[in-house]
Amino acid sequence: MAEIKFEMIEHIGVLSESAKGWKKELNLISWNGNAPKYDIREWAPNHEKMGKGITLSADELQGLKELLK
Repeated sequence: MAEIKFEMIEHIGVLSESAKGWKKELNLISWNGNAPKYDIREWAPNHEKMGKGITLSADELQGLKELLK
């Protein structure tokens, strides 16, 4: 399986933290050199491991914000 490369452009905030120290975060991330997208997923301390997550374009994030009003 090919290695996934990412660059964290902006750390926006932490949504929650588990007892084991993993944090569910909202970040702006460039995956494999592509345009940055908003990303919600769990990260191990120091961001050495990650869980499954969801990526959203700016338009999708705005749509989610409208749905949650």
